[in-house]
Amino acid sequence: MRSLGVFFVAVTTSLIPSACLPEAMPCPAIAQAPVVALTVAASYVPTVKAIHLKACQDGTCREADLELMPGSTAVDQGCEPSAGPDGTCSATSSPDGTLTGMLMMDVLTESRIDATATGSSTAGMPLPERTLSFIPRAEYPYGERCGKFITATVLLDADGLRQAG
Repeated sequence: MRSLGVFFVAVTTSLIPSACLPEAMPCPAIAQAPVVALTVAASYVPTVKAIHLKACQDGTCREADLELMPGSTAVDQGCEPSAGPDGTCSATSSPDGTLTGMLMMDVLTESRIDATATGSSTAGMPLPERTLSFIPRAEYPYGERCGKFITATVLLDADGLRQAG
């Protein structure tokens, strides 16, 4: 009986301190698509009819005519002041005059990407070929324990192709 009492005391005293520690926040269940994202600047949109993007990384190249979609920006609509720090906040998206497209890669790493954008203008003429070599960005938006997100985003305008972000 004495050993059962000692066991009970040992178990309960080991559980009490852990009950006082804050729970670790769970990592969001978000999968990241391995894409090179391209944005056509609003000032260049009236010139662009179609974009073809080629991206090479680690000896593998992918290319495609991009499906261009209207871009948007998030507009903060504020938070409920009465709800405190855990209150509800909201935002909405608003068109920003850009066009966006994505090129699906097999895998996206932190290695250099060599990108080439070509296309056609609204006047039916070829757009100038634009090239860029860049290193994708690696970030830990949910903390290091939740894993790394790698993003490869480029911006195309009348001056050329450059890394965005």
